[in-house]
Amino acid sequence: MLRAHKPHVHYGRPQLREVICQLRFPAILSIGSHEPADFQEAIRQEFPRYALRQDRLPPKVTVVNGNTQVETPPPVANHTFVSEDGKWKLNLTKDFISLSTLSYDGWESFAQRLDLPLAQFIRVYSPAFFQRIGLRYVNIFSRKALDLEGEPWSALFTSPYLGILSQEDVDEERTGKCSVDFDTALDNSCRVKVHAGPGLLKQANPSAPQDKEPKFVLDMDLFMPGELPPSLAAGALETLHAHSTDLFQGAITQKLHEAMDPQ
Repeated sequence: MLRAHKPHVHYGRPQLREVICQLRFPAILSIGSHEPADFQEAIRQEFPRYALRQDRLPPKVTVVNGNTQVETPPPVANHTFVSEDGKWKLNLTKDFISLSTLSYDGWESFAQRLDLPLAQFIRVYSPAFFQRIGLRYVNIFSRKALDLEGEPWSALFTSPYLGILSQEDVDEERTGKCSVDFDTALDNSCRVKVHAGPGLLKQANPSAPQDKEPKFVLDMDLFMPGELPPSLAAGALETLHAHSTDLFQGAITQKLHEAMDPQ
C-alpha cells in the first residue's frame, strides 16, 4: 500500500529536515517593481528581518526558422522576511508566497505561523486566485541517529519507496544508485510528487568535512492545482496535510516508526 490510515503522532526523534508551503498566483507586477512596504508593516512583528534577492531564471531557448535563439529573462525580485530567531523564512515574489522552516514542531504551529502573512498578503494584493497550493516535506533519515545501524533500508521502508532494494537478492552495499520518483493523484483535487532513496549528502562548502553516512531521503511535494479562490486556501492546506500523514505512515515500517519515538 502507498498510504496507511493511522493516527497522527509526534516523534521524539523526527527525521524531518525542512517543511515548505508555497502558494502560486497569477503575476502581480507591483510586487516586483515596488518595495512591499504595506505588507512588511503588517507582518514585521513576526518577521522583522528583511532582505531583497534578485533571482536569476534559466535562459529560454527557442528555435525560429531553424535558428536557435537564447533569451535571458530579467531577474525576479525575491523579498525575504525572516523571524527574529532565524527559524522561519517567508518569501514573496510576483508569482508566489512561501513559508519554510528547518524547525518544524507540528502542523498546528506551522499553520498558525502562516495565518498572518497569508491573510495580509490577500488583504494587500487581492490575488484573483491561487494556481497551485503546495506543501512539501523533506525527510532525511539517519540510521546512526536512530540507533538502527546495521538495519537494511528494506527493514525501515515499505516496498513502493525502495525500488530494487525491496528485492531479497539485491545487496544494498553493492548498489551504487537507487531512487524512486513518481507523480500520482491522491484524490480528485490533490496530487503528490515523491522522490525517495538512499544517498550521500554533500556539504555546500566543498572544503567542509563530508558526511560519509548514507541517508535515506523521502521528499514529498503535495499540491493542489487549478484556480482556487483565496478563501479556500486554508482548507486546501488542511487537506494536503492530512494526505501527507497517510503517505508518511505508508512509507515507513513499524520498526522505523518505533525508532523515532512516537509520542
